[in-house]
Amino acid sequence: MEGQIAIVTGAGKGIGEAIAQALAGAGARVAVTSRVAADAERVAASIGPGHIGLGMDVRSSAAVDEAVAAATESLGTPTILVNNAGVNRLAPSESYPDDDWDLVLDVNLTGVFRCCRAAGARMLEAGHGSIVNVASIIGASVGMPWRAPYASSKAGVVGLTRTLAVEWADRGVRVNALLPGPVRTAMVAEAITQGLVDEQAAVDHTPTGRLGLPADVADAVLLLCSPEARFVTGQALAVDGGYATWGAAHPASRRFGAADA
Repeated sequence: MEGQIAIVTGAGKGIGEAIAQALAGAGARVAVTSRVAADAERVAASIGPGHIGLGMDVRSSAAVDEAVAAATESLGTPTILVNNAGVNRLAPSESYPDDDWDLVLDVNLTGVFRCCRAAGARMLEAGHGSIVNVASIIGASVGMPWRAPYASSKAGVVGLTRTLAVEWADRGVRVNALLPGPVRTAMVAEAITQGLVDEQAAVDHTPTGRLGLPADVADAVLLLCSPEARFVTGQALAVDGGYATWGAAHPASRRFGAADA
């Protein structure tokens, strides 16, 4: 990753923080972004000199454009974009609030498009780049209750990924998606404590016998952004320990068996 300039969204904690750390460890210069600027600055400082932390709310096109411009001015033209920012709100579909639906779709899907548009334009001008969109097995291959907008948004991210991959492949920009399964983050740990997630059911349904770790997703990002993946674009790679492969018919999938960040 030496010489690469990366922008990572939603990198103030959890999976995004692990991705920023992994890219920096591989030699990239990283613009860590988060809706909370202080979180982004903390992570950037923790991974060492040569990186920057920026506040960025993906719900605002202006904020996205400004952050990408700031990253370009400070570090150089972005060659890697990882869209990790996301939110989730749980509620039964028959009573799901409009405001929560709009929030989840705006952050998880429209926000991804805004970032792809802003950073992708610069990559296309330079003639090369790699974009990784963090989607989820939920919506792509596994259905779970109370997650209608989350599943819809993540399925949309996969469709967006494939569309951009086809549009931009002949101009040197690759676009792929990751589909994490249940990953042990602070948010998931809290959901387990609150009884919203059945940890044992999730582990029982995962052939590898454990929940994922943020580092598992980060390593997959490194793979897709590496020169070794130069002929890989338009793909949706599951990083789930075999969770989705086992099949949604498993009893654990009919419970609150998993959530991801």
